[in-house]
Amino acid sequence: MRGLRWRYTRLPSQVEDTLSGEEGNEEEEEEEAAPDPAAAPEDPTVPQLTEASQVLSASEIRQLSFHFPPRVTGHPWSLVFCTSRDGFSLQSLYRRMEGCSGPVLLVLRDQDGQIFGAFSSSAIQLSKGFYGTGETFLFSFSPQLKVFKWTGSNSFFVKGDLDSLMMGSGSGRFGLWLDGDLFHGGSSPCPTFNNEVLARQEQFCIQELEAWLLS
Repeated sequence: MRGLRWRYTRLPSQVEDTLSGEEGNEEEEEEEAAPDPAAAPEDPTVPQLTEASQVLSASEIRQLSFHFPPRVTGHPWSLVFCTSRDGFSLQSLYRRMEGCSGPVLLVLRDQDGQIFGAFSSSAIQLSKGFYGTGETFLFSFSPQLKVFKWTGSNSFFVKGDLDSLMMGSGSGRFGLWLDGDLFHGGSSPCPTFNNEVLARQEQFCIQELEAWLLS
Protein backbone atom coordinates (compact mmCIF):
# COMPACT_ATOMS: atom_id res chain seq x y z
CA MET A 1 0.00 0.00 0.00
CA ARG A 2 3.06 2.16 0.05
CA GLY A 3 2.65 3.25 -3.59
CA LEU A 4 -0.82 4.67 -3.18
CA ARG A 5 -1.20 8.41 -2.83
CA TRP A 6 -4.27 10.08 -1.38
CA ARG A 7 -5.73 13.17 -2.93
CA TYR A 8 -8.07 15.37 -0.92
CA THR A 9 -10.60 17.59 -2.73
CA ARG A 10 -12.02 20.44 -0.63
CA LEU A 11 -15.73 20.85 -1.26
CA PRO A 12 -17.27 24.30 -0.79
CA SER A 13 -19.20 24.59 2.40
CA GLN A 14 -22.77 25.78 2.52
CA VAL A 15 -21.73 28.93 4.40
CA GLU A 16 -19.20 29.89 1.75
CA ASP A 17 -21.75 29.35 -1.00
CA THR A 18 -24.20 31.61 0.77
CA LEU A 19 -21.61 34.38 1.30
CA SER A 20 -20.40 34.33 -2.28
CA GLY A 21 -24.00 34.54 -3.46
CA GLU A 22 -24.64 37.58 -1.24
CA GLU A 23 -21.51 39.31 -2.53
CA GLY A 24 -22.69 38.84 -6.09
CA ASN A 25 -26.08 40.32 -5.22
CA GLU A 26 -24.45 43.36 -3.61
CA GLU A 27 -22.41 44.01 -6.74
CA GLU A 28 -25.54 43.83 -8.84
CA GLU A 29 -27.36 46.20 -6.50
CA GLU A 30 -24.45 48.66 -6.58
CA GLU A 31 -24.47 48.63 -10.36
CA GLU A 32 -28.21 49.30 -10.42
CA ALA A 33 -27.90 52.17 -7.90
CA ALA A 34 -25.12 53.96 -9.82
CA PRO A 35 -26.14 57.61 -10.38
CA ASP A 36 -26.89 58.83 -13.87
CA PRO A 37 -24.24 61.41 -14.94
CA ALA A 38 -26.89 63.18 -16.99
CA ALA A 39 -28.81 63.92 -13.80
CA ALA A 40 -25.96 65.99 -12.27
CA PRO A 41 -27.13 69.30 -10.74
CA GLU A 42 -26.58 72.60 -12.55
CA ASP A 43 -23.38 74.56 -11.87
CA PRO A 44 -24.23 76.84 -8.90
CA THR A 45 -21.68 79.43 -10.06
CA VAL A 46 -23.69 80.26 -13.18
CA PRO A 47 -25.84 83.31 -12.39
CA GLN A 48 -29.57 83.52 -12.98
CA LEU A 49 -30.78 86.62 -14.86
CA THR A 50 -34.14 88.26 -14.19
CA GLU A 51 -34.42 88.83 -17.95
CA ALA A 52 -32.39 88.20 -21.08
CA SER A 53 -29.38 90.37 -21.86
CA GLN A 54 -29.29 92.15 -25.22
CA VAL A 55 -25.50 92.51 -25.00
CA LEU A 56 -24.03 89.37 -23.42
CA SER A 57 -24.44 85.80 -24.63
CA ALA A 58 -24.84 82.87 -22.21
CA SER A 59 -21.20 81.90 -22.79
CA GLU A 60 -19.96 85.43 -22.06
CA ILE A 61 -22.04 85.60 -18.87
CA ARG A 62 -20.54 82.32 -17.71
CA GLN A 63 -16.98 83.48 -18.44
CA LEU A 64 -17.44 86.77 -16.59
CA SER A 65 -18.99 85.11 -13.53
CA PHE A 66 -15.69 83.34 -12.72
CA HIS A 67 -13.98 86.72 -12.16
CA PHE A 68 -16.44 88.12 -9.62
CA PRO A 69 -15.51 88.24 -5.93
CA PRO A 70 -16.78 85.26 -3.89
CA ARG A 71 -19.46 87.36 -2.16
CA VAL A 72 -21.23 87.75 -5.52
CA THR A 73 -21.19 84.07 -6.52
CA GLY A 74 -24.66 82.63 -6.86
CA HIS A 75 -26.44 85.99 -6.66
CA PRO A 76 -29.08 86.71 -9.33
CA TRP A 77 -28.57 89.48 -11.88
CA SER A 78 -31.25 92.19 -11.92
CA LEU A 79 -31.39 94.56 -14.89
CA VAL A 80 -31.55 98.01 -13.29
CA PHE A 81 -30.94 100.06 -16.42
CA CYS A 82 -30.71 99.57 -20.18
CA THR A 83 -30.64 102.18 -22.95
CA SER A 84 -33.22 100.34 -25.08
CA ARG A 85 -35.77 100.70 -22.28
CA ASP A 86 -34.65 103.74 -20.25
CA GLY A 87 -33.07 105.93 -22.92
CA PHE A 88 -29.57 107.32 -23.46
CA SER A 89 -29.11 109.42 -20.34
CA LEU A 90 -26.51 109.21 -17.58
CA GLN A 91 -28.86 111.00 -15.18
CA SER A 92 -31.47 108.29 -15.83
CA LEU A 93 -28.85 105.71 -14.90
CA TYR A 94 -28.18 107.54 -11.62
CA ARG A 95 -31.90 107.70 -10.86
CA ARG A 96 -32.38 103.99 -11.51
CA MET A 97 -29.48 103.27 -9.14
CA GLU A 98 -30.95 105.21 -6.21
CA GLY A 99 -31.44 102.96 -3.22
CA CYS A 100 -29.12 100.29 -4.64
CA SER A 101 -25.99 99.35 -2.70
CA GLY A 102 -24.78 96.10 -4.22
CA PRO A 103 -22.10 95.64 -6.87
CA VAL A 104 -22.94 96.49 -10.46
CA LEU A 105 -21.89 95.06 -13.82
CA LEU A 106 -21.83 97.67 -16.59
CA VAL A 107 -21.77 96.16 -20.09
CA LEU A 108 -21.96 97.86 -23.46
CA ARG A 109 -21.71 97.21 -27.18
CA ASP A 110 -20.28 99.89 -29.45
CA GLN A 111 -20.74 100.73 -33.13
CA ASP A 112 -18.16 98.09 -34.12
CA GLY A 113 -19.97 95.36 -32.22
CA GLN A 114 -17.23 95.27 -29.59
CA ILE A 115 -18.43 94.19 -26.11
CA PHE A 116 -16.72 95.54 -22.98
CA GLY A 117 -17.45 97.19 -19.65
CA ALA A 118 -16.68 97.24 -15.95
CA PHE A 119 -17.51 95.58 -12.66
CA SER A 120 -18.05 98.13 -9.87
CA SER A 121 -17.90 97.02 -6.24
CA SER A 122 -20.78 99.40 -5.42
CA ALA A 123 -23.73 101.05 -7.17
CA ILE A 124 -23.11 103.76 -9.79
CA GLN A 125 -23.83 107.17 -8.27
CA LEU A 126 -23.08 110.88 -8.36
CA SER A 127 -19.92 111.64 -6.40
CA LYS A 128 -17.48 114.45 -5.65
CA GLY A 129 -14.52 112.11 -5.83
CA PHE A 130 -13.58 108.56 -6.70
CA TYR A 131 -15.17 105.69 -4.78
CA GLY A 132 -15.12 101.90 -4.83
CA THR A 133 -12.73 99.14 -3.81
CA GLY A 134 -10.06 96.91 -5.33
CA GLU A 135 -12.75 94.43 -6.40
CA THR A 136 -13.53 96.79 -9.30
CA PHE A 137 -12.20 95.74 -12.70
CA LEU A 138 -12.49 96.41 -16.44
CA PHE A 139 -13.01 93.79 -19.13
CA SER A 140 -13.28 93.34 -22.87
CA PHE A 141 -14.25 90.55 -25.24
CA SER A 142 -11.79 91.02 -28.08
CA PRO A 143 -13.11 88.46 -28.98
CA GLN A 144 -11.70 86.40 -26.09
CA LEU A 145 -12.35 87.70 -22.59
CA LYS A 146 -9.63 89.91 -21.10
CA VAL A 147 -9.98 91.09 -17.50
CA PHE A 148 -7.98 94.03 -16.10
CA LYS A 149 -7.92 94.02 -12.31
CA TRP A 150 -6.66 96.56 -9.80
CA THR A 151 -2.90 97.10 -9.88
CA GLY A 152 -2.74 98.81 -6.46
CA SER A 153 -1.05 101.90 -7.93
CA ASN A 154 -3.96 104.22 -7.03
CA SER A 155 -7.59 104.14 -5.87
CA PHE A 156 -9.25 105.90 -8.80
CA PHE A 157 -11.98 103.29 -9.24
CA VAL A 158 -15.25 105.08 -10.11
CA LYS A 159 -16.31 108.73 -10.29
CA GLY A 160 -19.66 110.02 -11.50
CA ASP A 161 -20.68 113.60 -12.20
CA LEU A 162 -23.49 115.13 -14.22
CA ASP A 163 -21.54 115.15 -17.46
CA SER A 164 -19.54 111.92 -17.37
CA LEU A 165 -18.86 108.59 -15.70
CA MET A 166 -15.21 107.59 -15.25
CA MET A 167 -13.68 104.25 -14.22
CA GLY A 168 -9.93 104.00 -13.67
CA SER A 169 -7.64 106.98 -14.03
CA GLY A 170 -4.13 108.39 -13.86
CA SER A 171 -2.05 110.91 -15.81
CA GLY A 172 -5.21 112.54 -17.14
CA ARG A 173 -6.43 109.35 -18.84
CA PHE A 174 -9.37 107.08 -18.05
CA GLY A 175 -9.71 103.34 -18.42
CA LEU A 176 -13.36 103.86 -19.36
CA TRP A 177 -15.42 107.04 -19.55
CA LEU A 178 -18.95 107.72 -20.77
CA ASP A 179 -20.48 111.11 -21.50
CA GLY A 180 -23.73 112.52 -20.16
CA ASP A 181 -25.86 111.30 -23.06
CA LEU A 182 -24.45 107.75 -22.84
CA PHE A 183 -23.81 107.86 -26.54
CA HIS A 184 -20.12 108.73 -26.76
CA GLY A 185 -17.30 107.21 -24.74
CA GLY A 186 -13.61 106.50 -24.61
CA SER A 187 -11.04 104.08 -23.28
CA SER A 188 -7.32 104.52 -22.64
CA PRO A 189 -4.64 102.60 -20.76
CA CYS A 190 -4.59 103.78 -17.13
CA PRO A 191 -2.48 103.01 -14.03
CA THR A 192 -5.46 101.84 -11.95
CA PHE A 193 -5.98 98.70 -14.03
CA ASN A 194 -3.04 98.67 -16.46
CA ASN A 195 -5.64 97.96 -19.11
CA GLU A 196 -5.55 97.91 -22.86
CA VAL A 197 -7.96 100.06 -24.90
CA LEU A 198 -11.24 98.21 -24.34
CA ALA A 199 -12.76 99.07 -27.73
CA ARG A 200 -11.15 98.81 -31.14
CA GLN A 201 -10.37 102.51 -30.96
CA GLU A 202 -10.04 105.00 -28.11
CA GLN A 203 -13.21 106.91 -29.03
CA PHE A 204 -16.44 105.01 -29.63
CA CYS A 205 -20.22 105.36 -29.92
CA ILE A 206 -22.51 103.24 -27.75
CA GLN A 207 -25.18 101.12 -29.38
CA GLU A 208 -26.48 99.41 -26.24
CA LEU A 209 -25.68 99.70 -22.53
CA GLU A 210 -26.93 97.60 -19.59
CA ALA A 211 -26.38 97.94 -15.85
CA TRP A 212 -26.95 94.76 -13.80
CA LEU A 213 -27.27 94.74 -10.02
CA LEU A 214 -25.59 91.62 -8.61
CA SER A 215 -27.20 91.20 -5.20
